Amino acid sequence: MTTASQLTPLLEIDNVTVSFDGFKAINGLNFTLAERGLRVIIGPNGAGKTTFLDVITGKVQPTTGRALFKGKDIKSLPEHAIARLGIGRKFQTPRVYLNLTPRENLELSCNRQKTVWTTLFKPTPKAEARTVIGLIDTIGLSAKADVPAALLSHGEKQWLEIGMLVAQSPDLLLVDEPVAGLTDEETERTGELLLSLAESHAVVVIEHDMEFVRQIAQHNKVTVLHEGSVLCEGTMDEIQNDSRVIKVYLGDPDS
Repeated sequence: MTTASQLTPLLEIDNVTVSFDGFKAINGLNFTLAERGLRVIIGPNGAGKTTFLDVITGKVQPTTGRALFKGKDIKSLPEHAIARLGIGRKFQTPRVYLNLTPRENLELSCNRQKTVWTTLFKPTPKAEARTVIGLIDTIGLSAKADVPAALLSHGEKQWLEIGMLVAQSPDLLLVDEPVAGLTDEETERTGELLLSLAESHAVVVIEHDMEFVRQIAQHNKVTVLHEGSVLCEGTMDEIQNDSRVIKVYLGDPDS
């Protein structure tokens, strides 16, 4: 029996083009994503990866085409309205409150009506406190839950920001180069965290580190962007052996 969730993708990018003064950063791009699971987006510099995320989050509006989330056209919606629909984005550089603890950062994220003042000086509701404890455990910061975030390593700040996104209950997580500057151990743990989150969320990861891509894409689809369009999609093995991908990354041996 086919369910409604199987019929309607969580995210659908339909023939989207984004032009900047005649330059097509995105060129007739088509992309669909199910409501759970992890998808890795790769591509050379200038392939349109960041603009692709900008379209999904409303930072950039398509010149032509449609962007559908849960079947709703989000093309003309402002960023805050798209975020409220259930899309969370993590940028390359961690954006956390360094003077607050991981626990306080997560409490602030759990309730968007809160301010820093109420987080620090008003008691946290029990249900919210349980959610925060669970998130702290999920991101592996139980031992540092009550130290200032400024004292965390770069990798730990990345995990905290991912936790802050999850605290807002998004259906779709967009994660941009999460392992840049991380140690090997932090990179491995980041992969484990994202794979764990993909069991209950849709997760899109943009990444240049091919070793990390191999770690997280072992059983997940990889999408290759080139010149603003989808060049190909498939498993990591299929992508690595695709002549089009080899040409894009290594050049044409006959040229």
